[in-house]
Amino acid sequence: MSAFGISGLAHLFGVLAIILLLVWLLHYREGIEFDSDIGFRVFNVHPLLMFLGFIFLAGEGMMAFLTIPGKREVRKFVHMTLHIVAIILGIVGLYAVFKFHDMAHIADLYSLHSWIGIVTFGLFGLQWLFGFVTFMLPGAQGPTRATMLPWHKAGGRALLFMAVCAAETGLMEKSRFIGLKPYQTEINLVNFTGLAILLFGVSVNIVVGLR
Repeated sequence: MSAFGISGLAHLFGVLAIILLLVWLLHYREGIEFDSDIGFRVFNVHPLLMFLGFIFLAGEGMMAFLTIPGKREVRKFVHMTLHIVAIILGIVGLYAVFKFHDMAHIADLYSLHSWIGIVTFGLFGLQWLFGFVTFMLPGAQGPTRATMLPWHKAGGRALLFMAVCAAETGLMEKSRFIGLKPYQTEINLVNFTGLAILLFGVSVNIVVGLR
């Protein structure tokens, strides 16, 4: 299968993960509302925006050089734009979880999930800044860009892997609070969501590796 065909699978797994995530949050987890007085509705903004930003849009941005028609400069602009949108969504998503913790009087950054997530967020911002200075501004010379490109690509793939790890540990952490029967249907939904997220990340990684 070609890299373009695998990118189609990546799109499929990404959209499937979004649908499953929305079904879970809207049907089983009381809905999504940033300004709600109900803490769980505020919290639900977090998993949705973090997946949309740091996994889905980041992955789409990484594949943009293959999937977006047009000149390289156009693809580069789409790549950088999708990643800055991801950062904005991530800021709102992180604020939502801190807001929920404040509402529920829960300590911040106490879990492995939160440690991986906050480190990923910080490195993601540095990666975007590094890419903008090196590849978008006119100051960097061609040889410098050629030298830095493999490191930029490797860093992006590592950050996508870290973001997927954060999502999976977050889903596992949430599953602990769901319990078993009579909630097995919800747990299965969470498991399928995690699989879709994992397969999206794997597919994106293959596409970037083949490009």
